[in-house]
Amino acid sequence: MLLNDKNGILFFQFPDLAGFSEIQHGIFTRKCGYSKEPYKSLNVSFEVGDHPKIVEQNRDILCRCIKGKEFIYAKQRHETQIIVLAKNDKVRSNAPFAGDAMITDSLSKYLVIQVADCQSLLLYDPAQHVVANIHSGWRGSIKNITVKTIKEMEKKFGCRPKNIIAGICPSLGPCCAEFVNYKKEIPFNLWKYKDNDNLFDFWALSRNQLLDAGLLIKNIHSSNICTKCNTDLFFSFRGEGTTGRFAAVIGLK
Repeated sequence: MLLNDKNGILFFQFPDLAGFSEIQHGIFTRKCGYSKEPYKSLNVSFEVGDHPKIVEQNRDILCRCIKGKEFIYAKQRHETQIIVLAKNDKVRSNAPFAGDAMITDSLSKYLVIQVADCQSLLLYDPAQHVVANIHSGWRGSIKNITVKTIKEMEKKFGCRPKNIIAGICPSLGPCCAEFVNYKKEIPFNLWKYKDNDNLFDFWALSRNQLLDAGLLIKNIHSSNICTKCNTDLFFSFRGEGTTGRFAAVIGLK
């Protein structure tokens, strides 16, 4: 992962995605925002109890850093609804979308996922010039929102999975993803991702779901950064309880 410092704002990038000059992406840390404890400091979510005006100020930081005008935020519900934003759609960045994955081929629409342990998966098809951003917590993972999103990319935009580049963003790692009630919460066929301490490897699950969707292993990249182990850099619900949400962003310039 590449760590960038742009006028004091820290964000990570995947080297393979950063190599495409026609897109912009960033996984922002929790640093250099305006929010006070327990949301300190770059919280971008309105739904965790932070002051709305401060959240707006934090979101403006992202806009200035990436130099984009239209940032798309969705109401994330841990389901599998996919938002498709095709060219020429008249969409305002503050439109009340609900969904956990977004796809677009439109220029200057930056797709934002808000997380604090859940995975954001950034996708780019350089052949069709299509980007996607997926919110995949453990519920989304067991419902296979990743494969469903890629199928939607194929259906709506003619994407071919073998062309898609994927990045698995910082999230709860196999070191910390404990599920003591896994027998009730997680399907039996996914227990193979569990160790003897009831810790699940959702990074491996996402990688395998991407492979099942047809992506090439060489095009799948994981940050391998656990949010709970790095609360100095990222918000973590497991590690902190009441906390903010950091942003993972991708868009076509």
